[in-house]
Amino acid sequence: MVYVIYCKNCEYTPLLVIRGVYIREVVRSVLHISMRVISMSAHVSFDTPNDVADKIYEMVQANNNGRMKKGSNEVTKAAERGTAKFIIMAEDVNPPELLAHIPLICAEKGIPFGYVPSQEFLAKEAGMPGGVKTASLALLEVSKGAQEKFNEVVELVKGLSS
Repeated sequence: MVYVIYCKNCEYTPLLVIRGVYIREVVRSVLHISMRVISMSAHVSFDTPNDVADKIYEMVQANNNGRMKKGSNEVTKAAERGTAKFIIMAEDVNPPELLAHIPLICAEKGIPFGYVPSQEFLAKEAGMPGGVKTASLALLEVSKGAQEKFNEVVELVKGLSS
C-alpha cells in the first residue's frame, strides 16, 4: 500500500510519500493534514478502468481455443522468448513483486499487456477449474473468433499506457 500525503492548504500538492500501514494515523494526528490513499501494487504501471478490464475478460473467454500460458513462471518465459501476443496480469497478486518484472520485459520486447482486478476471475475466464487462481496469463495464439476483441483490447491498452 502506498500512501500519498496532501496538505489541505497546498491545493493538494503531495508533500511526502510513505510506504507502510501504521504510519497513517500517526502522521495525520501530528501534522493535521489530510490523506488520500492510492492503492497501486508494485507491478501495476497504469490504472485500468472497469470497462477495459471487462473487455479483457471477454477476450480471454472468447480465446479459449487459442494457446495460453498460465502462471507467472510460464508467462515470464513466454515474454522473454517473445512468443506472447498479449499478457494479462491480476492486480490483487500478493506479494506484488511476483509480477514486477513482467511489465519491464513486455516493454523491452514490445508485447502489449493489461491488468484485471481479480486473479480468481482471470482463472475462471481462462477455463481453469473453480477455486483456482492465476496471477498472470499470456496469450500465445489468438483464435479467429477472438481476433476482433483482441484488436480492440490492444488499442484500448495502448491508450492507457501512453
